[in-house]
Amino acid sequence: MLRKLGFLTIGLFDEADPRRGHESTLEIIELGERLGFDSAWLRHRHLQFGISSPVAVLAAASQRTSRIELGTAVIPLGWENPLRLAEDLATVDLLSGGRLNPGISVGPPMNYDRVKDALYPGTGDAEDFSYDRVERLLACVRGEPVTDFAGAIGFEQFSDRVQPHSPGLASRLWYGGGSLRSAQWAGEHGMNFLTSSVVKAEESEDFAEIQLSHVRAFRAAHPDGDRARVSQGLVVIPTDSASPAQRQRYFAYAEQRTPRTTSPQGPARMMFAPDIVGTSEEIATRLSEHVAFREIDEVAFALPFTFEHDDYVQILTDMATHLGPALGWKPADPPAAA
Repeated sequence: MLRKLGFLTIGLFDEADPRRGHESTLEIIELGERLGFDSAWLRHRHLQFGISSPVAVLAAASQRTSRIELGTAVIPLGWENPLRLAEDLATVDLLSGGRLNPGISVGPPMNYDRVKDALYPGTGDAEDFSYDRVERLLACVRGEPVTDFAGAIGFEQFSDRVQPHSPGLASRLWYGGGSLRSAQWAGEHGMNFLTSSVVKAEESEDFAEIQLSHVRAFRAAHPDGDRARVSQGLVVIPTDSASPAQRQRYFAYAEQRTPRTTSPQGPARMMFAPDIVGTSEEIATRLSEHVAFREIDEVAFALPFTFEHDDYVQILTDMATHLGPALGWKPADPPAAA
């Protein structure tokens, strides 16, 4: 039975009017809270026309909501200094009242050879994009010392750990992984685990079976075992209240993306899950047959990248009023009136 229902958006915008796109994202998060969603998550995009600073956007969202949890899925740490990111995450977590759920991943930034001189001038070839970067972030968020000095210099006081410190934030850190090794690593390091609509075809070419193996490997390695938190992020598009034009567009969108789901893609052998489009009853039936979905009780369903604001309103409304209940989920109580 589904316990937590969330959604994920990329927050696209028009280069000529970026504020409107960011405002649309904030309005969608506010709608999610009113509909009773448990969480709202932002993707992370650099040098593209999607949200490049989700932590800043979630800081704004934290002041326009009071209950819904706010996450990133995911921040690629190759673009970040772990100490500076830890400061930002702790600040926003405090402002939100302890609602931040940062999702992160490692690896070289996309198109690294083209961007490294701008991102890391002079040190691009020396940067470490391994799991060690996550461990640095974990240490900073957990309040471990980052310097050997704490005390006063003149009238100024200095701390030996990242400030502000937000107790509890470390327990809400998620690792976004698509391989068996990343699932095991996240479990071994006591993190939560985000599994999306993309996995590596290592031991199989069946998406659901691969994802199931990741969920089980993560929990087998985690100190909490079967209680360790996993969130699944498939693309799900309910059509219950969609107009005929919307339904036609939704099915065309999924059909266009279907060929990439039939076999591993590229040298990394990435497998993509098919988008699930239909009535909530039809989607619930499909999900009940998905072996990985049967192992989890939290989701952050991904919204399609290129739809319009009104489409997202319809999809989220159907998720909350039709699909969620069909999966056994109950919406959270609406926030109290100000």
